[in-house]
Amino acid sequence: MGNPVYVSVLAPDPVLAAGATAALREGPGLALAPRDAPADVAVVLVDRVDPLALDAVRRVRDTGGRSEVVLVASDFTQAQALHAIAAGARGLVRRREAGSARLARTVLAVAEGDCSVPPDMLALLLEPDPGRPPAPAVDGSSDGVGLDERERAVLHLVAEGRETGEIARELSYSIRTVSGVVHDITRRFRLRNRAHAVAYALRAGLL
Repeated sequence: MGNPVYVSVLAPDPVLAAGATAALREGPGLALAPRDAPADVAVVLVDRVDPLALDAVRRVRDTGGRSEVVLVASDFTQAQALHAIAAGARGLVRRREAGSARLARTVLAVAEGDCSVPPDMLALLLEPDPGRPPAPAVDGSSDGVGLDERERAVLHLVAEGRETGEIARELSYSIRTVSGVVHDITRRFRLRNRAHAVAYALRAGLL
């Protein structure tokens, strides 16, 4: 068995923090990070996604440990979800859906470098934002389209927290093909990893 994923919980309300901590204790492959020790993933619980919540996400990402962040909030509008991803959150969970299984699954996906949001929230993120200007042209494309259909399909499933093998089975590709698609995207747009690729594509309107 591999090393556990160390997780911490940050919440302004002690009751919320205790509930999330209890849920995470039940997650296989997870362990609570010792006090003042760096965590692999920080679960940040907030009432609403406002500037203070986004600042909290940035602070966690900018600390010496540079923990990945799962943000749990009452709900997310399209703009709030996009701002949270842009601030550095790699997992988004609604509080009413933050049971032990969902929370543990999201933490583990984020620890693996994925970006994980509920499927219906992903659909919301992919809706055109009428207040956002068209995406700039990428790699010489005149219509602003920087991803082909195969790349979009792979990134959609990455954003849902699917593992490489699951994506390959879903799309009837080989694991090597899926890995190659993700690698090509990160290299072409000079991105750090899979999570960064999803966040960039959402912000740039490429998905």
